[in-house]
Amino acid sequence: MFSSRRIERNKALAAQLGANAHAGTPREAAAFGDVVMISVPYGALPEVVKNLAALIKDKIVIDTCNPFVWRDGDIATWALEKGAGLASKELMPGARIVRAFNAIGAARMSAAYQTPGRVGMPIASDDAEAIVVASILIRDAGYEPIVIGDLEMGKHLIPGTPLSGEHTPDEIMSIVANLD
Repeated sequence: MFSSRRIERNKALAAQLGANAHAGTPREAAAFGDVVMISVPYGALPEVVKNLAALIKDKIVIDTCNPFVWRDGDIATWALEKGAGLASKELMPGARIVRAFNAIGAARMSAAYQTPGRVGMPIASDDAEAIVVASILIRDAGYEPIVIGDLEMGKHLIPGTPLSGEHTPDEIMSIVANLD
């Protein structure tokens, strides 16, 4: 199920994909999915979570949100100081968070399936089962999931860090070995 503030665009996308694809409100999508991907500006995350908290409790949440001070203000400063993974965990209590799809630019993501496994997708989580489920979805998108550690390591999964951009799985492991 696709959801955003532009539901008409999501309905058109779902129609193109066939009978198993749907569009709905954020609440409908959160209720529908066993796994929920949240992709909003970090500054919007508290309001989104406020509206969805009961619906994402105990669910796997793929957190793609990145804090940028220029866009998100004080909450981004806080998230960068705390670490984006730990900040997201605090903002989404009860959710089973996997930070993924944070370090690679969205413009390139639609091409990953053409060369499956060539590009690694660094991920971080405190939840082993959530990692397994998210890894399946990440492979389906054409990436090779590389667990870099727990949510504390999520601070390295933002643009501007050594892990940002496209890297092979081996390159990701080499970069992670040299992180603080």
